Amino acid sequence: MTASRQTASRQTTSIQKTSAQKTSRRTTPAASASQDGSDTFHDTGHDSPDTFSFRHLSRDVPAGIVVFLVAIPLCLGIALASGAPPIAGLVAGMVGGLVVTMFSGSALSVSGPAAGLTVIVLDAIEQLGSFAAFLIAVILAGVLQLLMGVFKLGRIGAFVPTSVIKGMLAGIGLILVLGQFPMALGHPLDDMPSITDPVALFSGISPLATGIALFSLGLLILWEQPMIKRHRVLALIPGPLLVVLGSIAIDRLVGGAMPGWALGAEHHIDLGGLSGPAELIGQMTHPDLGALANPAVYTVAITIAIIASLETLLSLEAIDKLDPLKRHSPPHRELKAQGIGNMVCGLVGALPVTAVIVRSSANANAGGRTRLSSLIHGSLLLVSVAFLAMWLELVPLATLAAILLHTGYKLARPALFVDQYREGMRRFIPFTVTVITILATDLLMGVLVGLVCSLYFLLQSGYRSAIACTRRGDHTLLKFQQDVSFLNREEMRQCLDTVPDNGELIIDAIGANYIDPDIREDIDRFVEHAAARGIVVELRDVEGTTGTFGDVEALPGTARAG
Repeated sequence: MTASRQTASRQTTSIQKTSAQKTSRRTTPAASASQDGSDTFHDTGHDSPDTFSFRHLSRDVPAGIVVFLVAIPLCLGIALASGAPPIAGLVAGMVGGLVVTMFSGSALSVSGPAAGLTVIVLDAIEQLGSFAAFLIAVILAGVLQLLMGVFKLGRIGAFVPTSVIKGMLAGIGLILVLGQFPMALGHPLDDMPSITDPVALFSGISPLATGIALFSLGLLILWEQPMIKRHRVLALIPGPLLVVLGSIAIDRLVGGAMPGWALGAEHHIDLGGLSGPAELIGQMTHPDLGALANPAVYTVAITIAIIASLETLLSLEAIDKLDPLKRHSPPHRELKAQGIGNMVCGLVGALPVTAVIVRSSANANAGGRTRLSSLIHGSLLLVSVAFLAMWLELVPLATLAAILLHTGYKLARPALFVDQYREGMRRFIPFTVTVITILATDLLMGVLVGLVCSLYFLLQSGYRSAIACTRRGDHTLLKFQQDVSFLNREEMRQCLDTVPDNGELIIDAIGANYIDPDIREDIDRFVEHAAARGIVVELRDVEGTTGTFGDVEALPGTARAG
């Protein structure tokens, strides 16, 4: 074995360290905050002028009204699907709009009862025996979320690829479209046929409800045209507000002129005959403290805390991408806000809340700019349910279905699928897999499957580009272009097997900061047996080892000393 030749590996390491120091000095404070998942200004508990301000009042007020109109059917529908009292969904919307918003640092996110929790809530109420017992689990889940925020566990959502987030948005949009279509045809909330049963779907259609839905969709589409947005006066009027007022007028006029087509009570919002704040408070369910003795309560609490937190963080990542001002929402603070909100929900008899992408995207699409729009939506929910329930019950469900159909279309617009396809299969396949899985199962399962799909492409990319093997005659160059793991073991072995007897092998690992122990074990074994085959091996910075092993003078064409 010849003496090891000293190389410039130490110089290379020094250069890399110097470069890293320069890069670190160039990092802006905003970038630093983004990297560690915190925002110093936001997490101090003060209100940033970027997220709470009256400067955008002309945008936030219309957006708050839009979100309010979107939230009513969602709150009622989710409560119905969860097996909870209808008032529990509405109160959850109030808590999300008033309580969570006050503690949140996100400018555009809107919290409320989430469709992704309906199956969990339904099973939990059945398992625990009562909704009052379930409320104890909601309080405990809020405590856990608050602790997660305190211990800065809010960066989970940052590890979800953009294609998966967009797939989540598209999946939710399609669920909205498919779920609201029966209601747009006039089917009542408590007896909606499946979209997969066309016979039941198109049986018992209400002509007036269908006509109101078509009118509402047409007006919503018209109100997004450039000619409306450029008009100084019309641009200030929220499209959904016009849709609601117009639908009530059509319902009253047509129903009065043609009694056979009139919509019944089942085709309108049903708030249980509320007539004032006292009845609102009287219908609230109080938590059953005796449920603390039931071990199943703690299992349910942990489940809700984990799933609600993941859904919140994913929604936060998604809504940040819709923010026209490109602001970053502090995830740790958001978990604290959600925890406080869910503790309040459990105390006042409401469903658990999360940051909800449907309401949040409606907020962004309607022009919302600060948290004021979410506060307005929560205030309108409180006032309307407490004082104006009888007027809200005039709104046809077909109108609210049209608003949700329009929102769902914007989330799953065909152009989004085309854009993902043009960006390549590494984005399009995880995006499509996420959408399909969400439709087939649920939101979280879709995101997890999409994430696994993205990881596959990441590993495949690393596997293909980590190692380069070049051969010229008896000379072979094995170059590690990046970190190598056990996934690259077979490819490296194939390269080593092609090295001929009495040949030369150079293993250049300067580009790898990490070499898997399995890889190093194979290299050491090859070097150990190389001399017996007359092979000269040169190592270049293989985990700090640089040197030549073997009889260099025995190589063909090498001049001998003498």
